[in-house]
Amino acid sequence: MSDDEKVAKDLVETLKDGERGFASAAEKLRDSDHPAWATTLQGLCEQRAGFRREIVALGDAYGDDVDESGSAVAALHRGWISLKDALTGDDAGSVLGAAVTGEDHAVSEYEKALEQDLSAGFREVVSRQHAAVVAARDEVKALHVAD
Repeated sequence: MSDDEKVAKDLVETLKDGERGFASAAEKLRDSDHPAWATTLQGLCEQRAGFRREIVALGDAYGDDVDESGSAVAALHRGWISLKDALTGDDAGSVLGAAVTGEDHAVSEYEKALEQDLSAGFREVVSRQHAAVVAARDEVKALHVAD
C-alpha cells in the first residue's frame, strides 16, 4: 500500500468523524440560545463531507479504495466520542468543547499526513485541506471562548 493510499484512508476516517461530530453538534445547538453556532457547525460538517469526497475521488482515480470501513482505532475513537457526547448533554459550552477536541485531533491527523512521502498532487490537496481544518479549529475555539 502506498503512502498516499494509507494517508487517504486515515484522513477519510478522520473526515467521517468530523462530519458526524459537526452534524451532531449542530443538531444539539439548533434550538439553543446560539442558533448561529449551529449554522457554523453545519457548514463545517458540509466542508468535511466535501473534503472526504475529494480524497475518495483522488483514490478512485488511482485505483485505490480509500472509502473502506474504518480501522479498529478509528472505531474506538468514534466510540469515545459517543461516550463523551452522552456525558456532555446539550450544554452549548460542552458541545463546543467536544468539537474543539475533535478539531485538535483532525489537525493532528493532517500534520501526521504531511510528514509522509506523498505524491505532489496529493500533498497539495492535503496541504490545502490542512489549512482549512486549522482555520475551522480556530473558528470553533473562538466560539467556545465567546460562550
